[in-house]
Amino acid sequence: MKKTRISQLLKGTFVVLLATMLMGFVASCSKDDDDTPNVNGAGKSHKVVFKAIASGGSDIDVAVYGIDGNPTTASSLSGTTWSSPEVTSEKGAYNANVAVNAVGTNASSTLKVQIWVDGELKKEGTSSGQYLSASASYVF
Repeated sequence: MKKTRISQLLKGTFVVLLATMLMGFVASCSKDDDDTPNVNGAGKSHKVVFKAIASGGSDIDVAVYGIDGNPTTASSLSGTTWSSPEVTSEKGAYNANVAVNAVGTNASSTLKVQIWVDGELKKEGTSSGQYLSASASYVF
């Protein structure tokens, strides 16, 4: 039963994340190709790092992260912290997304995800409980 519940939690999280990423992808594809700089991101690239921090005794399992419609999955993770490699967005990218799942020790366990853009913390998402799923999305 525990494995089924985790599987359902993972599937639900990925569906939400992929829908969010697809919305960003559609929005970025619909931009004009003229020389007018876009409002979001001001037509420049960004250095993005995604992070997750879980409470003691928790175990981070999987992370999905990316920019616009380009997700990357990091699976078979373990431990209470995780950080992605630095990702450089293309000029005019629309948004960054992250979703992380973990299993806590009890109902008071916590998980926090963060999106860092150009060295600054831009967005956080949190989750609490034994089965943890946190996500965040940031529009440039």
